[in-house]
Amino acid sequence: MNAKKYRVFYFLSLLGVVAASFYPILMGVRVISETLKNGAVPLENYPKYVIPYTPIAIAVILGVALIPLFQKMTKKLDLLFGAFFSLAVFFVAERLMETKVLVQTTELVPLEGWQMALCYVPPEAYQTRVWEAVDILLGGYSPAFKLHFYLISAVIILSLLNCFYGFAKMIRNDNYSRKTALIIQSVTSLAFLGMCIWACFTSFYRTGELTVSPISAALMAAFFALFGVCVGVFVGSLTLGRNRALSMAVPSVVSILATLAMYIGEMILLNGNLYRFGNGFFFEGLGAIVLAPVDLVIILAAGAITLMICDLVNRKKAK
Repeated sequence: MNAKKYRVFYFLSLLGVVAASFYPILMGVRVISETLKNGAVPLENYPKYVIPYTPIAIAVILGVALIPLFQKMTKKLDLLFGAFFSLAVFFVAERLMETKVLVQTTELVPLEGWQMALCYVPPEAYQTRVWEAVDILLGGYSPAFKLHFYLISAVIILSLLNCFYGFAKMIRNDNYSRKTALIIQSVTSLAFLGMCIWACFTSFYRTGELTVSPISAALMAAFFALFGVCVGVFVGSLTLGRNRALSMAVPSVVSILATLAMYIGEMILLNGNLYRFGNGFFFEGLGAIVLAPVDLVIILAAGAITLMICDLVNRKKAK
């Protein structure tokens, strides 16, 4: 093991994660301070999307901080232990913030209920939008809406940890066979995280209506597909070097299922409906399954892109 290179990578990684997490940690501190001081966070002082990003930041920081410990204790299962630990930290922190933090609008709203409203429209549009009692997007609060919320959080945490733990192990063991897979995982993880942050501040320009604008449709389609690809690449990095057919098929199938799960989460959020990316047959739901042809194309595209990436990585490893 190159001990010096390993230490440098570890400390730079930890420093980088802490620096990148400065804003979400600061948001969390502000929210907790407001809650302790006033009992609730005034709407005008609420930092956008403090959940899930403050709990995600805490989980990733602690997960990266414990890389040496987990890799020393469990040489082959370090990522598994790190993942379980970080996900446990995330869900505990997330649940505490969801239930203990209140947002002061026209009434006191628990943070989880306020977050559900933000999934429909950007924060600045919340009070100006005309909310009707029969509004299809206002089916009443349901904790089931958090399915896709938690899926996104878990994928961000797992994909980032896979990169940090993977590169650390690569340096520790002086084995660079997974280098390409980890680089691709890093690119997809950062791209997906970037789109998540973009969505946080814009909600991808949705107005709260079911039929969205072309720019919103394009961004949402890219978001769903990238989510599936990120999951598929994660699985592909773990199956790399095994039976070639399985190391390509399994990540692709998982990618398709992950993208489908995101659609199901959105369907739950929208009370059994989905956002529509346009008008006409290609954009309309196929009867009882709700999914439109365009949605099926997006789901299959995630699997196809994952398949191509896994094929490229496995070919490179075989050389």
